[in-house]
Amino acid sequence: MGVNKEVLLIDYGMGNLFSIKKVVERLGYVCLISKNPNSIRNARRIILPGVGHFGKAMTNLKEGGLVEPLQEAALIRGIPILGICLGMQLMTNNSEEGDARGLGWFNADVVRFNTQDKKIYKVPHIGWNSVSMNKPSLLMAGIEKDAEFYFVHSYYCRCKDENDILNTTDYESVFTSAIERQNIFGVQYHPEKSHGNGEKLIENFIKL
Repeated sequence: MGVNKEVLLIDYGMGNLFSIKKVVERLGYVCLISKNPNSIRNARRIILPGVGHFGKAMTNLKEGGLVEPLQEAALIRGIPILGICLGMQLMTNNSEEGDARGLGWFNADVVRFNTQDKKIYKVPHIGWNSVSMNKPSLLMAGIEKDAEFYFVHSYYCRCKDENDILNTTDYESVFTSAIERQNIFGVQYHPEKSHGNGEKLIENFIKL
């Protein structure tokens, strides 16, 4: 296994790190967990996980000195980066959760679900749901149309550029459940909890 197939999992105090690490290693790849900015500068594949509060997450990234090397990796070096759940949301301009600014890689805002039928469409949105594929993507190679993934979230991304939308999901209304532009990918669902479909997505990412 060459260095190109190593994956850096960023530890900024907000992520479900070990379940992702287990999947990467089960697939036969090396997964490094680090909060060192220099690790980002040397990485060839980066996963930005996240569970919790958007504002707190951005504070942790800034205080850890991680924002600048992340910007360099994503926008200058063109390193493949996958954001999962909150990690995807951090790639946007800003969020209602904490009224905080994000990394700004996608022209999108993060907003809270405001469902009408709260008996059926509870918030947070928890459980399995299908995703529609809005455009061809190597990230989704070999994954069937309308495949199901596991979700746990109260906020979602509202994209302003339709070309960035990779997946959509219907939860009373249709929302963006994955985004992609060039080397940057974000999924609102949890591939590490989504069995075969999730493992295939993670493997596709590592092989980019």
